[in-house]
Amino acid sequence: MAGTILIVDDEKDMLTLLKRIITEGTDHEVRTFSSPLAALEWLKNNPVELVFTDLKMPGIDGIQFLKEVKRAKPRTCIIILTAYATIETAVEAIKMGAYEYISKPFKRERILLTINKVMKWEEMVRENLALRRALAEKGDYLPLVGATPIMKDLFDRIRQVAPTTATVLITGATGTGKELVARAIHQNSLRKEKRFIAINCATLPDQIMESELFGHVKGAFTGAWRDKKGLVEEADGGTLFLDEIGDMGQGLQSKLLRLLQEGEYRPVGATVSKYADVRIIAATNHDLGEDIRKKRFREDLYYRLNVVRFELPPLAARKEDIPLLAHHFLRKYARIYQKDVLDISPLAVQILVSHDFPGNIRELENCIERSVIFCRNMTLKAEDLLLDNKQETPFPDLSEGISDLSFKKAREVMLQRFHRQYLHILLRESDGNITRAADIAGIKRQYLHRLMKQSGLSGEDFRHK
Repeated sequence: MAGTILIVDDEKDMLTLLKRIITEGTDHEVRTFSSPLAALEWLKNNPVELVFTDLKMPGIDGIQFLKEVKRAKPRTCIIILTAYATIETAVEAIKMGAYEYISKPFKRERILLTINKVMKWEEMVRENLALRRALAEKGDYLPLVGATPIMKDLFDRIRQVAPTTATVLITGATGTGKELVARAIHQNSLRKEKRFIAINCATLPDQIMESELFGHVKGAFTGAWRDKKGLVEEADGGTLFLDEIGDMGQGLQSKLLRLLQEGEYRPVGATVSKYADVRIIAATNHDLGEDIRKKRFREDLYYRLNVVRFELPPLAARKEDIPLLAHHFLRKYARIYQKDVLDISPLAVQILVSHDFPGNIRELENCIERSVIFCRNMTLKAEDLLLDNKQETPFPDLSEGISDLSFKKAREVMLQRFHRQYLHILLRESDGNITRAADIAGIKRQYLHRLMKQSGLSGEDFRHK
């Protein structure tokens, strides 16, 4: 479908060149302005699908022009034209709402490919407007689990970013769920009907990785008996997730940069380039800033990837989510292994919450999977947990975290902690026998029952099978 394209640049030669490229290569109407102020006045009263604008212009610069366009027509796509020296400013413009930036000098194919992507995008937006509203209102499209404020904020950001075309960089420690976030972005995007393809950049040597990403032609190297599509081509129209991007070699980094800048790549051994419309989501547990300083990672590639960034918290920063995650994994593996394990005992939950998980969510998941495999009851109990470095007791130091409390509240908290720790040791030593435990403690059996109920403990949790 033909639309209207607005070009704003104070260099008349650039206006002429762009207009000729677009009118010769497309059916779209083109309007040109050398004055950004005049362009704004025209835009406010006319429909426009796409705006090309220079960054350095008299009157108001490209950043201010971008703000005014977004104020007047929020959904209008804006392409920034920039020299290399202003790329960082262009990245800032993308964060403010620009669709893309194109470095000068540019190729004719780059302009036409970008226009084609934008127009397809506009069509997809119109066709999926109702779907986008539904996705914004429902949380069950996210393959993530969590109820803490930090996770709710993450869900909100995913819903905001997913429908855009922005490149995303996900950072965080191993096991924090970086691929799950990437999948959530894809599943909530307008590309969800296309493929999501993931590859780990640390698993293969650069030469093999290049063939995996970009494909190869017959005879490109020993063993290349036929042409092979790369993952970039397989993901055309969809999302390509590059895990452990910090381990990608420098040679491949430059080729990935070209794909991001130009939408262009070349299969191994080929003499002709190909083009792909693919959204890149990258992830790493590296400090890329440090890698840049040590010349291990390209700074220009970092700017391209770091348009939108998600920093995932370690599990230690969201311990309140551990019970929710544990029950989620329990249901998952009970179904996979066809076992009637339906619940987790309060003591087992307390042990999980107090345990240090350096492997984060992945380690917790592995723990629950192992425990489900060996569990012989309908309830997963403390003795079923197969934790690495199992602690002697599932509780922190009694005085931890009370210095900011009032005397009354601190006494209440200390008493609760004392009850839990004392009862835990008492029941463990009495093998879960309530009568014997009450005799050891010198209290009545009924009173012990009441204390156990308040602490969420059961004698069954401590009985040897």
